[in-house]
Amino acid sequence: MTTFVDRVELHVAAGNGGHGCASVHREKFKPLGGPDGGNGGRGGDVILVVDQAITTLLEYHHSPHRKATNGQPGAGDNRSGKDGQDLVLTVPDGTVVLDKEGNVLADLVGQGTTFVAGQGGRGGLGNAALSSARRKAPGFALLGEPGEARDIVLELKTVADVALVGYPSAGKSSLISVLSAAKPKIADYPFTTLVPNLGVVTAGSTVYTIADVPGLIPGASQGRGLGLEFLRHVERCSVLVHVLDTATLESDRDPVTDLDIIEEELRQYGGLEDRPRIVVLNKIDIPDGQDLADMIRPDLEARGYQVFEASAVARTGLKELSFALAEIVGTARAAKPKEESTRIVIRPKAVDEAGFTVTYDEAEEVYRVRGEKPERWVRQTDFNNDEAVGYLADRLNRLGVEDALMKAGARGGDGVAIGSEENAVVFDWEPSMMAGAEMLGRRGEDHRLEAPRPAAQRRRDRDASRDDAQREYDEFDPF
Repeated sequence: MTTFVDRVELHVAAGNGGHGCASVHREKFKPLGGPDGGNGGRGGDVILVVDQAITTLLEYHHSPHRKATNGQPGAGDNRSGKDGQDLVLTVPDGTVVLDKEGNVLADLVGQGTTFVAGQGGRGGLGNAALSSARRKAPGFALLGEPGEARDIVLELKTVADVALVGYPSAGKSSLISVLSAAKPKIADYPFTTLVPNLGVVTAGSTVYTIADVPGLIPGASQGRGLGLEFLRHVERCSVLVHVLDTATLESDRDPVTDLDIIEEELRQYGGLEDRPRIVVLNKIDIPDGQDLADMIRPDLEARGYQVFEASAVARTGLKELSFALAEIVGTARAAKPKEESTRIVIRPKAVDEAGFTVTYDEAEEVYRVRGEKPERWVRQTDFNNDEAVGYLADRLNRLGVEDALMKAGARGGDGVAIGSEENAVVFDWEPSMMAGAEMLGRRGEDHRLEAPRPAAQRRRDRDASRDDAQREYDEFDPF
């Protein structure tokens, strides 16, 4: 059964915002109560939080789909909807968040570090919030925005100061078991260690963590064996320790060749060239192992390596090794610049100063409008309500969309799409000669959306409306 997972694909969906309410206050002896529709509640966020008590992403391997709760719709009597509850997902220390294309979104290091993986949708405004001196009783409300839904990849990179690397069965697990209180599985066959093991070492006043990385073999950087799965766990380490087996039973292997092969795999993986190296000649308790260590040590020191001889079984050479590692770790910590634990990559969208762009899509033969505000306003509009559509037209006009369309060469009847190709709202554009609340009829209506009438007909309708108003005034008798 799988007990350790260090890479998962997670499907997160934030909560949708609640719809605003269109309501008019009605009470006896108060015929003009006014609009009293409340706002919708905000949708819940999906938040990743570092918890150092967690060491694996196993939970998300079994249940990769996570969704926050939706905001509640508004109601009459100025009652706002309840906000959705945030969904908090705990992740191990050292988790890297990536998008589907492999771009880093956040690097979460440190207890309590947070990252909003999915932003909840805004609640829609009720008609009470939309009323104005000219639009006294709106017959519509704004819809709640859908919550952000996306696929992300979580990768765990072990947060440790020292990484033990080497061939399978070189004795890495044995070393970490005697240097620290860690109790990894130890056996006399290759690939005993299938997951990284962490241990805490105390050397004088320095306390540091040491990681036992599963065995590497030739071709690990290209995916052979377990190397590619776990090489990422050495990226954060301050020092690499090559554990060389001086008592290997394989006739075609020797410690120096093992070192060269592992170094080549680390070079091909990349990003580890600046890490200091230490060589540990392990298993010197075996007579042949001690003899081989005496033979190759001068060659390794000539290459510039600091070499230690050790035996996990006899527990020799461990004190000198632990204090040497503590000195290197202390130097690395002192040289490391102080930085915030949360490293979030921000990639602002390229838009002009107006907050939107207008381009001509030759393939679709439409003028495409892209921008945060226009797209958000479209999502908030109830297209079954003519007054709401008219309100959208007013907002776009005030933002300057119509002027930008004219400058781009759009003419009446041309197709205009607001939004991306997948979620665009497409309509035939007609330049507005008039805008504003004076174009409203009864609640929920907008004269601009009616079929065009001849000028003579519009004059007759206007005169008839004035005659009706005068007749009602003449017939009115308050006594």
